[in-house]
Amino acid sequence: MRDKRVLVTGGAGFIGSNLANSLAEHNEVVALDDGYLGTPENLNDDVEFVEASVVDEDLPTDVDVVFHLAALSSYAMHEDDPTRGARVNVEGFVNTVDQARQDGCDTVVYASTSSIYGSRTEPSPEDMDVTVHTGYEASKMARETYAEYFHNHYDLSLAGMRFFSVYQGYGGAEEHKGEYANVIAQFADDVANGRSPKLYGDGRQTRDFTHVSDIVSGLELAAEHRLQGVYNLGTGESYDFVTVVDMINDELGTDVEPEFVENPIPEDVYVHDTCADSAKMREATGWEPEIDFEEGIRRVCEQYK
Repeated sequence: MRDKRVLVTGGAGFIGSNLANSLAEHNEVVALDDGYLGTPENLNDDVEFVEASVVDEDLPTDVDVVFHLAALSSYAMHEDDPTRGARVNVEGFVNTVDQARQDGCDTVVYASTSSIYGSRTEPSPEDMDVTVHTGYEASKMARETYAEYFHNHYDLSLAGMRFFSVYQGYGGAEEHKGEYANVIAQFADDVANGRSPKLYGDGRQTRDFTHVSDIVSGLELAAEHRLQGVYNLGTGESYDFVTVVDMINDELGTDVEPEFVENPIPEDVYVHDTCADSAKMREATGWEPEIDFEEGIRRVCEQYK
């Protein structure tokens, strides 16, 4: 994407700042963030930062493309305050898209989630039946439904990207998320500092870990192709948590044993396994993840050497 004016909501957060910084190389980029999970320190100097909430009026939506990533992005955040979760994730989405529509923007790419697939070791395609078990999942499904409304009623192009376990490590923009950072970032920091990573249950739950740089390229391609509907962004490969800790130990030359603890998340809502079927995205745009997991672990651990 080149020579566009772009708004990234949640733009000072983990994924948002990586996207904003990448886009700013060839575009005029505005990053909007309320500072809850993001910090302007994540942004390069050529990104314009606006401190605001997606539920505010008069958002800077006079742009060519909106990347709507702002969200309360975990189970815990929603269960602590379901009303606030719906306000930010659903009302904030509708508010941002509608203001963009009124300002003449017809291309929106937004964050959904792979959590709605539940626990699956087989790759999950976009057309499979899904149900929701948490407020977080419900809010992302509501986004997808409102996106369908905006497309059918106003002929906007809205691409919902179902992310699979995005990571980068504390050497990037993920550190500010703290306890909400991906487990790879947390495990690496623990091991590097001689602390035992805490693994829920037996540690054999699996995730399709996708490096943030591949997520960024997928988001940009979705906008360039003006995609409509929902698309998976994931590698199609999964690794269990015990293996992740072993790989981090191998990379750092350490021998820190994990600690196995009881899972604080109820079993009936905990997503035990994830794996993406990204054929739809690949066929639509040619997108392929470029960072294999071994290289991703190396990048996460690099700051500790």
